[in-house]
Amino acid sequence: MQMIRYEDLAEKVRQWHPNAPIELIQRGYVVSAKYHKGQLRMNGEPYLTHPIEVANILAELKLDVVTVTAGLLHDVLEDTLMSPEKLRKQFGDEVFQLVDGVTKISQVEFTSHRQKQAENFRKMLLAMVSDIRVLFVKLADRLHNMRTLQYLSPESRERISQETLEVYAPLAHRLGMARVRGELEDLAFSFLDPVAYQNTVSLIEARRAVDHDFIEEAVGTIRKELDGHGIPAQLEYRIKRIYGVYSKMKRQKIGIDEVFDFIAIRVITDTVKNCYTILGTLHNLWKPVPGRIKDYIAIPRPNLYQSLHTSVIGRNGQPFEIQIRTQEMHRIAEEGIAAHWKYKEGKLGAVEGEEQFRWLRQLIESQNDVSDPREFISNLKVDLYPDEVYCFTPRGEVVTLPRDASVIDFAYAIHTEVGHQCKAAKVNNRIVPLKHKVKNGEIIEIVTSKDSAPSRDWLACVKTSRARSKIKHWINKQEREDASELGRKLMEKESRKFKTTWKKVKLMKSLAEVMEQFGLKKIEEIYPAAGFGTISPRQILSRLFPDMAPQNEAPPKLPAAGEVRGIRSGNDSAITVHGQGGLLVYRSKCCNPIRGDEIVGYITRGKGISVHAANCPNVVNLLGSDRMTDVEWVDGDEKELFSVGLSISIRDRQGILADIASTISNLNTNIRDSRTRTDPDSGKGTIEITVDISDVKHLQRVIQNLKSIRGIEDIERRMEVES
Repeated sequence: MQMIRYEDLAEKVRQWHPNAPIELIQRGYVVSAKYHKGQLRMNGEPYLTHPIEVANILAELKLDVVTVTAGLLHDVLEDTLMSPEKLRKQFGDEVFQLVDGVTKISQVEFTSHRQKQAENFRKMLLAMVSDIRVLFVKLADRLHNMRTLQYLSPESRERISQETLEVYAPLAHRLGMARVRGELEDLAFSFLDPVAYQNTVSLIEARRAVDHDFIEEAVGTIRKELDGHGIPAQLEYRIKRIYGVYSKMKRQKIGIDEVFDFIAIRVITDTVKNCYTILGTLHNLWKPVPGRIKDYIAIPRPNLYQSLHTSVIGRNGQPFEIQIRTQEMHRIAEEGIAAHWKYKEGKLGAVEGEEQFRWLRQLIESQNDVSDPREFISNLKVDLYPDEVYCFTPRGEVVTLPRDASVIDFAYAIHTEVGHQCKAAKVNNRIVPLKHKVKNGEIIEIVTSKDSAPSRDWLACVKTSRARSKIKHWINKQEREDASELGRKLMEKESRKFKTTWKKVKLMKSLAEVMEQFGLKKIEEIYPAAGFGTISPRQILSRLFPDMAPQNEAPPKLPAAGEVRGIRSGNDSAITVHGQGGLLVYRSKCCNPIRGDEIVGYITRGKGISVHAANCPNVVNLLGSDRMTDVEWVDGDEKELFSVGLSISIRDRQGILADIASTISNLNTNIRDSRTRTDPDSGKGTIEITVDISDVKHLQRVIQNLKSIRGIEDIERRMEVES
C-alpha cells in the first residue's frame, strides 16, 4: 500500500481550514519520520504508515491543524526516544497536551468484560482527558489499528476487538461519530465471531439484491414528488451496518426481513421547515407504521444527532425507513462533535448561535469572550461526570468514587477488610498519605497489615457512606470491647473492696434483681456499662452489700422513672443528662460551651460524659454514634461564669489594646488572659483573650461592643480541633 504523502494531508486540511498554519503539519510529518525510522509494524510496513494514516483519518474528519499534527506524533512519547520536554519545545503546549493525553490513555488497559466495568471505563476516559480532541486522536488511532488487526496473534485480536466493541465504539457513539463507530463495530465483530459475521454479511447481500429495484423505485418516487412541490432535496440511501443488523436480530430475536430500518432512505434538504413539509408529503405517498415516527429535531439525542425518522409501508407491504434532515444535521450525524472543530471568524470551536447544540455547550466551558483560538482550546474541558472519579486497581478493574474521595474510600470499595487493614497506599507506584484525594485515571494499590486498624481521624477524609459506616461500626465495636475489658477489671477491683470476688458475685441470685433496676438483662451488659461510665461498680455492689458500703457514703439513690440526673463538677452543674444516672458530666475544653449554646453529650470511656457545643469541629465525626446522648442546660445561678476564648483580628494602632480592655471592663466582664501578635510589615495582628461570660447573650454584647472599636476587623470565638 502506498504511503500517504504530506502534500495529500496538507491539501485535505486546507479545504476546511484555508488560513491555518499548515507548516505545523509538515514539521510533525518530518519529526515523526525521524523518530520512527527503522521501526516496522507487524505487517512488515514502516511504522511511519500508522501515524500518517491516523493523521489522514483526522483530516478526513475535518479537524484542525493541531489535532492532525498530534495524530502524526501520537506515538513518539511512548514508542521512541523523544522526550516530553523536546516535544513541548518543538511543537508547543497545545500539541504536547494532546500527545501526552493519548499516551496516558494508551497506557491504561481494559481487562474486564463485565458491562458495568466497560461503562465505568468509558466514563473514566471521558473524565480524565483535559481536551476532547485527545479522544478524536485515540479513536483515529484505534480505527487504523483495527483495519490492520489481522497481523496480530489470535489472543491479541480478541482482546483488542473486545475492548473496541465495549469501550471505543460506544465512546464514538457518545461523541456522535457514526461513521467511526460503525466501522469500529464491524471490524471488531469480524474478529470476535468470524462465522456469525460472514453469515450476517450473506443475509445482508441476499436482501440487498432483492431490494435493489425496490430502493431505486422508492428514491425515484420521492424525487419526483419533491420536485413537483419545489422542495430542494438530495437523496441517498444506506443499508444498515453489519454489526447493527446482527445486534438487532439477536436482541429482538427476529429475522432479517423484520428489520424495519434495514433500508434507510435519507432526504437531505435546506431548512427545518422543509424537513417537516417533506414528512407530511411522504406520509401522503405511503402509509406510516404506527409508533415508528421519531422527531429528533425537536428533541435531539444526547450526542447532538438530529433527524426526523419515519417507517412507511412500501410496495408489496415492504417496510422501509426514511430519515429527513438538513445538510448541517447530516454532517453532525456522520461526524458528531468533530464536525464543530472548524474556524469561524478566527475562533476554534462550536458554531455559535445554533440552539440545537445544547449538549456541546454543556460539555465545554463558556468561552464567549475569548478571541484567541489557543486560549479557547486551553480552557476547553471534558467534564461529563463532574461528581465522579474513575481509578484502577492494579489488576485493571475500574472503581468509581465520588469527587474528593480518598484512598481510604478506595480501600473500602475493594473490600471491608482491605479498608480495616489499610496501612498505606501507592498511587501510580508512589507512596501517598491516606488522605490523598483520588484523581481520574490513577492506579491505586492498598498496602495492608493485620496490625493496622481504622482510626477516628479517617472519618474526616472519607466521602463514601460505605467507608464512613464501616469505620464507625469498627470503632464502636472496638470501643465497646475495650470498655467491656475495662468494666470487667473495674468490677473485679471494686469487689475486693467489699471483701469478696467478682466470680462469687456473679453467682449471687440477687444480682439479677439489681441488674434489672439498672435496666440490664445479662451479666455481659454490666462490663461495657461500667467501662463507659454509665454505671459504676460501686452502684452494683453497694446494693448487693449495703452493710459493707464505705463509711460516710450511702448507697446511691436510683433515679425515678423519667428523672434526669448526672454527677456534675464545678460550673458544669448547669448541665443535666437525659436518661443517664450517676455520671460525671464535664464541659469539653476544646469548645467550652456556655449557657445558651446548643449542646450535645458524648459518653467517653471511663471519664463520664463530655459536653460539646453542637458546632464544635470535634463533634462532626461523632454524630450518629450510639455513644451520643442528649444533654441540656438547667436553670441555675445567673451569676455562674464560663471562660470563653476570643480571637480578635486587628489593624494595629496605638491604644487599641487599651480600648479593648476598657470596653470589656465597662460591661462588668473580667479578662482572665490575653496574648497579642502583630506583623510590623502588614500592620495587622491578632489579639487572643479569655473572658468570663455568663451566657450567650452576654457574649454577644461583648462582641458587638468590641466590633465598634476602630481597627477591629473580625472577632471569632476560639474552638480547638483535637488531634
